[in-house]
Amino acid sequence: MDHTLRFILGSHYHIPYGVGDDEFETAYNRDLKPFVSTLYKYPKIQATLHYSGVLLHWLEKAHPEFFMLLEDLVTRKQIELLGGGFYEPLMSLIPLSDKIGQIEMLTTYLRKHFGKRPQGCRLPALAWEPHIVGTLSTCGMGYTFLEERQFILAGLAPKLIGPCITEDQGKLITVFPVSNRFQEAFAQKRASFVLADWVAEHDRGDAGSSICVFPEQIFGENGASEAAELKFHRFFEDLSSFESRIDFTSPGKLFKGLRGLKKIYFPPSQEAGALSEARASDPAVRQLLIDYPEANRIYAKMMFTHVLINQLRGDKSRKRIAREELWKAQGLDSFCPGVYGGVCRHSIRKAAYKALLEAEKISREQGSFTPSVLHFDFDLDGEGEYLFRNGCINCYIQLEGAAVFELDYLPKVWNYLDTFASGFRRTGFADYLVSPALGFENMRTGLAAIPPDFAHRYCGAEPFELVSLDKEHEQVHFRLPVHPGLPYGNIEIEKRYQIRKDTLKVIYVLINRGTDRETGICIPSLDLSFPGEGEFFVHLVQAGTRGLAPEGTLITDTECITFEDLKNEVCITLKSDLAFDAWILPIRTPCRIHGVLHQMYQSTCIMPLRPFVLEPGDCLATEFSLRIY
Repeated sequence: MDHTLRFILGSHYHIPYGVGDDEFETAYNRDLKPFVSTLYKYPKIQATLHYSGVLLHWLEKAHPEFFMLLEDLVTRKQIELLGGGFYEPLMSLIPLSDKIGQIEMLTTYLRKHFGKRPQGCRLPALAWEPHIVGTLSTCGMGYTFLEERQFILAGLAPKLIGPCITEDQGKLITVFPVSNRFQEAFAQKRASFVLADWVAEHDRGDAGSSICVFPEQIFGENGASEAAELKFHRFFEDLSSFESRIDFTSPGKLFKGLRGLKKIYFPPSQEAGALSEARASDPAVRQLLIDYPEANRIYAKMMFTHVLINQLRGDKSRKRIAREELWKAQGLDSFCPGVYGGVCRHSIRKAAYKALLEAEKISREQGSFTPSVLHFDFDLDGEGEYLFRNGCINCYIQLEGAAVFELDYLPKVWNYLDTFASGFRRTGFADYLVSPALGFENMRTGLAAIPPDFAHRYCGAEPFELVSLDKEHEQVHFRLPVHPGLPYGNIEIEKRYQIRKDTLKVIYVLINRGTDRETGICIPSLDLSFPGEGEFFVHLVQAGTRGLAPEGTLITDTECITFEDLKNEVCITLKSDLAFDAWILPIRTPCRIHGVLHQMYQSTCIMPLRPFVLEPGDCLATEFSLRIY
């Protein structure tokens, strides 16, 4: 029996693009600095570090002394730095050229700053699909890591789990198992107890001769009240007490001497616990795009922008810069909740859209962009969407509700319709037909809470028909046919959109196709997503008065409402051809950050009210315009 036990201690840390400096600083003081500075005092303990490019870039600027410490540890061969995607992308969801580009970007960064090219890499969330083998091999990666459960799913018995090789399309890579059991044990018990149990199990023949651990939380809650450096000191002291029996090594050293490895084929990752705190598991990583419509919108925008960049010809520098902006939006946190809130979090989505819009602007021919209307399946749902694009505004319209699902103001690279609502896809100019008896308080609680005796119909979820598309004049015309049997089902709705520079115009025509009088209120709901709420972010201007919009605001008898976006220095004005009342309320959703539940601002909902009384055959026409300037 081989009595040499080999222990690979890993440390992985990533902070999403779009998170504030204060959270980087907290992570640095709480985790990064104590771990590395204490490790430095134990030169016989080796560690394998994986820090995302986002984090390394921040550390380089904010704490150059920490970089010097890492350089020293690399020089004395105490740490091995792993490669991977620079912005911690979910490899399953991004195009091949972006996979390679992101890996090479981090590889170049590590080689430039630490003088050594990484031999292996860590996959974000350890999410696996077989085709990743070819990408990693192409980028010169010799090995990667997967959780032990992936080895079990591939058919290995727990006692036989160890480094293996896997193959796809003739490409090979070595895979090290990461021990879930040991990660959990380190979070619950002293390291000395954990290692003593392992040694005893190995001597009985009940355990393998090597383990690899990337503990997310080494100490658990038991040590939360102690100083960070004291906790790490105790941890490394425990490890040092086993130096005579355990070889604390690195995957790079083991990789050079590995021979006769078993070849297995790993199935795609089935567990998504690391990706989502809302669900314990998902059928596959791609299920995130189904579970979170907001993630699918970012994904669709990413694919669209990827195509635009690939169409660039003759300017390699511009193309490279555009690609690097695109990569910023590909981090896993743009597609799943995650520890920092991820796709549920306002600032992370905004950072992703800002990067995507910067990339789109760079990809446009400078000074010669021609306004256009495109019709194709933008969001990859099997139905075509209508994309209006000019030098100032992007306006994307879907058939469902004939509603706007993206409204970009390009001078400030800001998507004003980027919002979040769990289980509910919010859009712009998504229409309600409701009973005149319905009040503001009823609507504030949401459609699900509207009393059943109040007639209401949400047209934002119904499929409209295309009547005409006039690309030359940048107009599109939709119709919602009658649906007898539904509340207000005999009302036909026509909607016409027109784009002019910085203004979106929407014309409504309501027609009573039934035989009875129809009385109600038409409410075109519009969610505007500002950088935040409160006096430092947005002011409401109405009838010459400037102030804050409280929790719920009812504005009466106005023809114009203006919002001042203070951070972006932008004004947004909603006007109508007729005086109207309007309901205004903030949209907040629960968002879990580091296990703590927050009510996160997402957008501000504006609901102008247009009452109607329609005799059979009668129609009502009204017009709204939204200007961003």
